[in-house]
Amino acid sequence: MYAEERQQAIAAHVINKGRASVADLAKTYDVTTETVRRDLAALDRAGVVRRVHGGAVPARALHLVEPGVGEREETRADYKDAIAAAAAEFFPLSGASMLLDAGTTTARIASILPTDRELVVVTNSVPIAARLAGVSSVTLQLLGGRVRGLTQAAVGEQALRVLDSLRVDIAFVGTNGISVRHGLSTPDSEEAAVKRAMVQCANYVVVAADSTKVGREDLVSFAPIEDVDTLITDAEIDDDDRRQLTSAGVEVITAGASE
Repeated sequence: MYAEERQQAIAAHVINKGRASVADLAKTYDVTTETVRRDLAALDRAGVVRRVHGGAVPARALHLVEPGVGEREETRADYKDAIAAAAAEFFPLSGASMLLDAGTTTARIASILPTDRELVVVTNSVPIAARLAGVSSVTLQLLGGRVRGLTQAAVGEQALRVLDSLRVDIAFVGTNGISVRHGLSTPDSEEAAVKRAMVQCANYVVVAADSTKVGREDLVSFAPIEDVDTLITDAEIDDDDRRQLTSAGVEVITAGASE
């Protein structure tokens, strides 16, 4: 296979899978990791993919344009359902407080909250608040502020002031990207500020993110990897990414994986 053909194949692989590691690409195309890195560098210069630590993601993955809630709701829905089911193991006991970040995966977590225990739930998500408002076992606190239409999440100083005064037992946080080097990241600075405050006010932080987010690095980092206690993702997480996260002290749970 000529270099140009291999690079085209690598680009298609990365775009279809959402990300790819250097090691996997080297094995797939029977070349050295150094050759893969050169190919990725060429594709990065061409604007087809973006190199990240240990591999590459599609160029669109690092753009500032975020998909809306409706689009994200339909993306990898089965994976998100499995992640939410695994998150149920972390639901606190009656009388505890928890925080639910805005997002389609955290919305699934909200939908399976137990009704046999009294919980204080804090959220900045309008859809999650609407879902939980009628649940008698939940004492709901909706953070105020400007609502971003794209994510239906409250952002701004009002939300930040309240979060600064809170201490919750556990937070379920979403992210656009997670890596050891860049931590948790998202494209929007206002949303990043709220997410940062959420992480800081929680005694325990669970990140709920499917494997396409792992290894991605978006514009604004809102928490270092050391602030993450547990990542719940799907079984398609790259082995190298999992080893790096585990070495950094993150418990990695793969939802839907056979034991």
